[in-house]
Amino acid sequence: MLEKQIIKNLANELYTAQKTCTPIEAITDRYPQITIEEAYEVQLEVLKLKEADGIHVIGKKIGLTNKAIRDQIGVQEPDYGIITSEGLLLDGDFLYMDNFIAPRIETEIAFILSKDITKDIYPVKPTDIIEATYGIAPALEIVDSRVKDWKIKIQDTVSDAASYGAVVLGNRITKLKGLDLRLIGMAAYLNGELVQNGSSAAVMGNPINSMVWLANKLLNLGMEMKKGEIIISGSLTPVFDIKAGDTVNVIFDHLGSVSLAIR
Repeated sequence: MLEKQIIKNLANELYTAQKTCTPIEAITDRYPQITIEEAYEVQLEVLKLKEADGIHVIGKKIGLTNKAIRDQIGVQEPDYGIITSEGLLLDGDFLYMDNFIAPRIETEIAFILSKDITKDIYPVKPTDIIEATYGIAPALEIVDSRVKDWKIKIQDTVSDAASYGAVVLGNRITKLKGLDLRLIGMAAYLNGELVQNGSSAAVMGNPINSMVWLANKLLNLGMEMKKGEIIISGSLTPVFDIKAGDTVNVIFDHLGSVSLAIR
């Protein structure tokens, strides 16, 4: 077990790395005994440091929703990160590379919640997620690792808010009624050229399934999803790289599009 002071020290390292855009050596290289549970403790300590600086929670992200990737790295379930206000961007905004270390893009469907999801309905079912969802929106997640060269294991990324960097929300919210979330297709364009295409079925068969997983995971840990939060439910495609001067535009069936300019 890691001492509490080591957990606090690691949190300070990660937050300093984010603020200075200076990566750190992998936590798992220095503390190979760190557990996933301890990594989540580090994540929460980073959040406390952010909140002390006036940054606030805007939602959660779900990672590792692809079973093949989980099998590849030897973990049995997805992971999650707390997403915070310093990374919120809107459709068409600029992303400044100087504010990140090694950013990459994932395509996501974001859920916007209209009510809290509490222990009163545990275990959470798909119908509970549907009832608690105001609507969904196209989104981009900018993933970034505060660990040098993306040389990470599961404990590294969990400590680092599941490699959350920023989230870009599309400007259209669509109600769930009448949608089959297994069948939302998308196409991602980089500088006008198709670079990725995929389907929402890549997210645990249906993004609602990843939402159910997260809700129950949080409740098991004494945490909740809150009204008004943005939950990015898992990537429809592999990540792709970006550089200054690029433009990204992703079009989703039924949901509209979301774009970003890289500077």
